[in-house]
Amino acid sequence: MLEPAPRQHFAPDSPHGPAPGRTVAATSRRDAAIVAAVLVAHAAILAILVQARVSRQHDVIVPARVIAETIEMPVRQAAPEPEAPRPVPNPQTRPVERRPVAVQPTPTPAPVAEAASDSTPSAPREAVVATPAGPAATAPVLAPPALELPSANASYLDNPRPEYPRLSRRMGEQGRVVLRVLIETNGTAARADLASSSGFERLDEAARIAVLRWRFVPGKRGGVPEAMWFNVPVNFVLE
Repeated sequence: MLEPAPRQHFAPDSPHGPAPGRTVAATSRRDAAIVAAVLVAHAAILAILVQARVSRQHDVIVPARVIAETIEMPVRQAAPEPEAPRPVPNPQTRPVERRPVAVQPTPTPAPVAEAASDSTPSAPREAVVATPAGPAATAPVLAPPALELPSANASYLDNPRPEYPRLSRRMGEQGRVVLRVLIETNGTAARADLASSSGFERLDEAARIAVLRWRFVPGKRGGVPEAMWFNVPVNFVLE
């Protein structure tokens, strides 16, 4: 014979507050939630630091490469030789017709004894022969003096590399700048004009500031230093 199961009696909550067991459980859950939130915040900060470090490692800056270009200087042409004077033809003179004139007979004088001629014959006159003038001697054509263009590639110059602007690196700006530089006889850059832009004003200005501080091997003409214009390209490349 089956007996009925005993009834379970639940004590009602105390009017003075929750039971002590329930208070401890709620406090534990709240502490666990706070600890989890702190761990998640630390993990997020660590992920941000790692990502920033990786981005800095991948931002590799390739230094600007300087490539010297030569400028073709105009070659002086030799002066043309003077033309020989052309002979001027002598004008032909027409013969003048003379009319016959009647001549009246003159009385013949009495014969006179001829004077004794000198026994010594007269010396013959020397004939002077005019020699034609030869063609004028042409002056030799002188070769133009040797021209040596300026240079910025000498190892002893130790020119600093152009500084890559930080904002240009962050924005991924890169390009090629060509500057037309006036190089003095002492090797300094007196002026730098923009011949070809990279498309970014920051890169153009960084190249111009760097080149104005450089030293160059001055150009020479016939072995004598001479101030010359020279094209200096600067490449800004990010890899």
